[in-house]
Amino acid sequence: MTARRQERNGLRLGLAVIAALGGGLAPPGLDLTALAATSERVVVDRYTGLAIGGFDPVAFFTDARPVRGVSEFEVSHDGVIWRFANPSNRAFFLADPDVYSPRFGGYDPVGVTRGVVRAGTARLWLVIGERLYLFGHEDTRAAFAADPARYLREATRRWAALKEMLAQ
Repeated sequence: MTARRQERNGLRLGLAVIAALGGGLAPPGLDLTALAATSERVVVDRYTGLAIGGFDPVAFFTDARPVRGVSEFEVSHDGVIWRFANPSNRAFFLADPDVYSPRFGGYDPVGVTRGVVRAGTARLWLVIGERLYLFGHEDTRAAFAADPARYLREATRRWAALKEMLAQ
């Protein structure tokens, strides 16, 4: 296949995907919350502007599961819009956002250890050492869970430099 034909076929595929997503025909299993901006210091959904896909960050601690926030209990903090399931979760977050915000801005900590910012998703998460971590894939979550100290040591070391490359 010629290079020109490959480009044309790639363009067709790209247009088909855009049309399918725009028409609400996303393939089963595609997590649209994973489509996030990777130029921000906190993972923000590029379509809604919401941190961590609109999930309530406090609910991971209080309910031990991802819970969608609602616009009624929304707050802007450090230029990012966060949603909460109820007013008490919003109050907990505002009292100590560093505790409830996902560590490494919601980027996959295994990617951070490799020097790569890869958006995590609220559907793949762990709370370790009273901090929330989001992951981009099941395998990175499993690797992290097997040896969190190792990954945290390296991710913490690399995060400062990666964070400086990301827009505020």
